[in-house]
Amino acid sequence: MPFAQLVLGSPGAGKSTYCNGMQQFMSAIGRKCSVVNLDPANDHTSYPCAIDVRDLVKLEEIMEEDNLGPNGGVLYALEELEQNMDWLEQGLSELGEDYVLFDCPGQVELYTHHSSLRNIFFRLQKLGYRLVVLHLSDSYCLTLPSLYISNLILSLRAMLQMDLPHLNVLTKIDKLSSYSPLPFNLDFYTEVQDLSYLLPHLEKESAVGSKFQGLNTAIVELVESFGLVGFETLAVEDKRSMMHLLQVIDRAGGYAFGGAEGANDTVWQVAMREGVTTMDVKDVQERWLDYKDEYDEKERREWTEQAKIREEAEKAKQDQIMEDDDDLENMALPPGGSGITVVRRNQ
Repeated sequence: MPFAQLVLGSPGAGKSTYCNGMQQFMSAIGRKCSVVNLDPANDHTSYPCAIDVRDLVKLEEIMEEDNLGPNGGVLYALEELEQNMDWLEQGLSELGEDYVLFDCPGQVELYTHHSSLRNIFFRLQKLGYRLVVLHLSDSYCLTLPSLYISNLILSLRAMLQMDLPHLNVLTKIDKLSSYSPLPFNLDFYTEVQDLSYLLPHLEKESAVGSKFQGLNTAIVELVESFGLVGFETLAVEDKRSMMHLLQVIDRAGGYAFGGAEGANDTVWQVAMREGVTTMDVKDVQERWLDYKDEYDEKERREWTEQAKIREEAEKAKQDQIMEDDDDLENMALPPGGSGITVVRRNQ
């Protein structure tokens, strides 16, 4: 039974960067992984594409032939893919049991009210895929209450529309310390705690003051009434962060480790199987907000020490090779020669 992640998110949320990083990370822990590009506008993928929707339909050709803009062209392209699912199914059949990452377009219409992407996902389910939806949001949204509330509504609508196991992820969490300080700790945002505390900040942010106070209160109460939205965090270049997120995804999708992951027991593979890399939001707060500079300096020292150890090991290896070569050159022949007699016969 193959497993897959469906990577959604607004433009700039880091979908392609995530797919590239996760594909490399899975390869490092011994999990066979392929990436499928479902974005007809993405003509420069940063990862090796196992299947590319642009081989079926290209956005620029649709825009030229049908007089459509970029958004309309993407919707048309996904409708075209929906009508040609045999093409996608044939490509997926060649991937076997690979874990698949689907890099989806960034148009929010596709996963809020348009049906094509949803129908494609349900067809994948019928093929036997165990799917987990990953909705990515740039953590910059935490710096403005209005942006955060907008992302909550978008995440909630995507969860209701997709109707699949679903995780919301705040990406680029390692950049958060470079923005203005947050009025609350990180767990307030990731756990979507009492949103009424945001109302004064929304009023302060608005140019018209309390004019929309009633609307803001209604939106906050709507999100809280569902009680569905929460966030994981991600720094895509941090191994521990990637490992924690992958463990959460595995639990959501019911993934059981494949045989390949036990073939070469590296430290990371053992950690994945034993589940020893759990990070709670307080760890994330400490690492990326409260003491980021101290942790960065510690990591730099560790990298320097590891590089030095590798250099010394390589130098010792080269010295041993040279010493062995010298021993062979200086080796004396036994008395009477080498003991090998060469007999030449005249033909």
